[in-house]
Amino acid sequence: MAAPRRAPPLPAGPKMAGGAEPQLGPEPERVVEALELLLRPPAGARERDGEAGPESALRPETLRSNAAALEERLREPGWAALSGLRRAVLARAPALAAGAAAEAEPGWAAACGLLALLLCLKERLSALAAAPAAPAPAPGAAPPPGADTLSVAQGRAVGRALRAAVGLGLVPYLPPGVGQRLGPPAPALASPSTRGARLYAAAAALAELAQHPALATPLLTRHLGLLLASLCLLGHGPAALSEGISEAERARCRETLRHVLDRVYQPLVVRELLVLQGRPKQSSPSPGEETKASLARAPAWLRRLCGQLLSERLMRPGGVQAVVRGILEGAGGGAGAEAAAVDWRKCDAVAKILASCPQQSLSPQDYYGLVCPQILDLLHIQDKVTARQFQRVATSTLLAVAREQPQLAQQHLLQPLLTPLRRCTEAPELAVEDLPAGTVLVTEAELSSCVEDVFKVYVVGNDSSSLLLGSLQPVLGVVFSLYSFSRHNVSYLSDEDEALYQKISSEQCHVENLVELLSHCQKSGLAGDFFIHCLKALTRVAAEDEAAPASAALPGGSLLELEQDHAEQSRKLLVLQLVATLCESVSDTVFTDIAQVVEFVAAVLQRACASPAHGPGAAVETQTLAMAMGLVAAMLGGAVQLQPSDFSALKRLVPLLEELSHTYPEPLTQELATDLRIAICTHGAFCPGTVGSTAASVLGRKPGPGAPSPDSAASAATSPGGVRPAPRHGRSSPSAARDGSDERGTCHETPAADSPAPGALQELLVSAFEPQPPARAAALRSLTGLITQREPEALRRQDELLQVFLENLQHEDAFVYLSAIQGVALLSSEYPERILPVLLAQYGRPVQGTEAAVTRMKLGEVLMRVTRALGDMVLKHREPLVQAFLRGAQDPDGTLRASSLCNLGELCQRLGFQLGSIIHEVTSCLTATAKTDPEPEVRRAAVHVVVLLLRGLSEKATEVLRDVLRDLYRLLKHVVAAERDGVTVLHARLALEELDAVMRRVLFPPQVLQKKIVVLP
Repeated sequence: MAAPRRAPPLPAGPKMAGGAEPQLGPEPERVVEALELLLRPPAGARERDGEAGPESALRPETLRSNAAALEERLREPGWAALSGLRRAVLARAPALAAGAAAEAEPGWAAACGLLALLLCLKERLSALAAAPAAPAPAPGAAPPPGADTLSVAQGRAVGRALRAAVGLGLVPYLPPGVGQRLGPPAPALASPSTRGARLYAAAAALAELAQHPALATPLLTRHLGLLLASLCLLGHGPAALSEGISEAERARCRETLRHVLDRVYQPLVVRELLVLQGRPKQSSPSPGEETKASLARAPAWLRRLCGQLLSERLMRPGGVQAVVRGILEGAGGGAGAEAAAVDWRKCDAVAKILASCPQQSLSPQDYYGLVCPQILDLLHIQDKVTARQFQRVATSTLLAVAREQPQLAQQHLLQPLLTPLRRCTEAPELAVEDLPAGTVLVTEAELSSCVEDVFKVYVVGNDSSSLLLGSLQPVLGVVFSLYSFSRHNVSYLSDEDEALYQKISSEQCHVENLVELLSHCQKSGLAGDFFIHCLKALTRVAAEDEAAPASAALPGGSLLELEQDHAEQSRKLLVLQLVATLCESVSDTVFTDIAQVVEFVAAVLQRACASPAHGPGAAVETQTLAMAMGLVAAMLGGAVQLQPSDFSALKRLVPLLEELSHTYPEPLTQELATDLRIAICTHGAFCPGTVGSTAASVLGRKPGPGAPSPDSAASAATSPGGVRPAPRHGRSSPSAARDGSDERGTCHETPAADSPAPGALQELLVSAFEPQPPARAAALRSLTGLITQREPEALRRQDELLQVFLENLQHEDAFVYLSAIQGVALLSSEYPERILPVLLAQYGRPVQGTEAAVTRMKLGEVLMRVTRALGDMVLKHREPLVQAFLRGAQDPDGTLRASSLCNLGELCQRLGFQLGSIIHEVTSCLTATAKTDPEPEVRRAAVHVVVLLLRGLSEKATEVLRDVLRDLYRLLKHVVAAERDGVTVLHARLALEELDAVMRRVLFPPQVLQKKIVVLP
């Protein structure tokens, strides 16, 4: 709490009894004794009420008897000093004096008597504090407490007296909804004409008590809300509720209210004002909380007043932190603050409050100019308990202001946030070596704090609004320079060598760092778009080089022209270097769809047509042209299932391929360009041999026996990074399998005369879609036999076979789909690198309906057969298999979830329980499923996987599962205690027994008697 400062008391309230000497006044012990006498419960009340406070047993007759006992005690000689001080206090407070003598209303009389004694205690404590200080203690001794310090017992007695004074002097005279919780209204103990005067007298006395620290602490920390409610009613409430109070007295109440609000700990003030404001009109106590203390519906005038006071608290210096702490932490923090950090809705609600300009503000410009710096300060909170929630509030507020007031957000939030980075970009354009020695643009601490703030707002905030992205764009160069600098290792070269090395390698390091960043952005398509942009820039460079001899600067040009020419050449070399590094590092894997591939190929062909491969960039141009033409050949050769819309996009390449076939100097490249153009125009119905051989080399397949394979086609389709065409989802149909001439978007070459029985294979493919299940199953078995015998024609057409098997997985006849499962499993075990990703993609594709779930379960059986066939090689495919079954465990279909969990358990066994870091994902899935899944079969499967883990690992469980063993133990205990399904409980008990046996063997290993022979030296 802030240190108390003097304020003029309410003139109508009691005043200090001046002129009393400290040595003539009563001791504080005597005043506390009088308070305890006035609050003494009747005989036997403590035993009857148990732990209830003494004032809970006070009844009217008890209050009268206690007041009579106090008056009798004050007549004794030892109480003369307190009696005289009490008369002086009451003489200056006529309302309290009249109330203390009112025997007809013992409650109000007791409240006046307590307030009078508390005022006597305040005066004595103030007098003792003003007395000369005690002599200094001996060296090494503890300093004595102050003369006005209360003991622990005295503090408890004073706290009880304050609670009774507030309960008897304020609460009965407050109208419903003003400072009171929900519940029965307080009884009307006085007429309306006297309520205002009594409330004013009690509030004035309490405000006087709040000026002494020893009394202010228990009063303002426990009864601040009722005191504020009284002052608000007296100073701002309707005149009908405060009869008998003059306008001057109302003004003094308003002044006292401001004084109390300013001196008390501001988060506590915010919390109490929110309580006074009450719940909104449309809200009600949430279910299950009817028995808890809830907020009452406050009157309209009090809601408006509390809103105004809260806005004033917010616009004070440090007001943002006060509001945030008051709402999120209450007045304490600790566990409450940690719980509020989890409640993100409360954080977002605070953010909406801060982002809205209150009506009391003169203008939004003034409000945001005052509040926004405090919002940015919330990002720098060091307390670990509250830092997370404060940062969330700051980030949410910044994003809300950016949406509602973009110009003000740019001025007051984003520009100050990015100031250190902007300072680096706005520095004079001088080289580093030209700057004076010791020049510091931005300190390391400022830069580190700025980068952390940018991460919290732009990354953690996860908002892609144009304002945020646009504000970050001018400083992206600085951020990238910092990233490149952080990637450098320590160099042990001398100064001269280091300077030379930095000059040579700096650009290369920047390029490599940029490519590394792009490699992490392939799924979003950003890397592909950037690659295409660089290729277009390289095309412009080639066109400029063609025209360079005509526009080159003369040898006698000016220095400025020479510098401009040098900068232009550096830019061209940088573009060439960037394209070369992209080709070597990321290659075609950056492309995510057919349209992007077409865009890339068009850019390459345009460059090749504008400037054939010659000069210093010939190697890079040849590589990119080979990669582009290889991608087109691979797409036409069956790497992806092309749709009619894809051919519409590919037709954009036809004019470029035709121009390339006439202008490119290499004849074999001209031939491949012509054949690609023919294949695109015929939609793959006719493919010359060069297209098939190029596609085969790109896809890593051996060309067919009758297909020509010129060296240029093979070499032209090979890129340094290896070419993998972009995946596309497509499915063949039975009609497509029967009719080889149907348009499927795949080039079909005419087989050579020595191909092994192509007609028989085609007949089997057609029979695989016969309506009769026996014929269909026999065809599938025959196709499986061809794969087992490694028939060349069957292996060459493995993509078609895979589609046939996958189509037959959906058949309802068990003999048919089991034959298809066997065929897919055999094909996948032979070519796992190629087939397994297709199966995983099919298995992870979310499709609604029972039949779709059954088909996915069949695919799960295929995956498990492949896992068994791979043996130890399955460890290479651990992550995608585990991730596929984890996704299956979250499917809406309960049967599929149970099947996925069973497959996951068997996979763990096949892996030898070597799950690595993915064990955390597995245990999290099992825990969530066992606790929350509505289907008992799924919960059984989850617990069964835990049993398999513990049983399979045995003594290794404490080592392999050391990070999650405690979570698994708690999960099993929860299942045993809360699960209603008997089978699941049985599985859990088996797992606990297994865990108990494991821990016993680890903690108490068996004693083995053995002899040890040691050869002495």
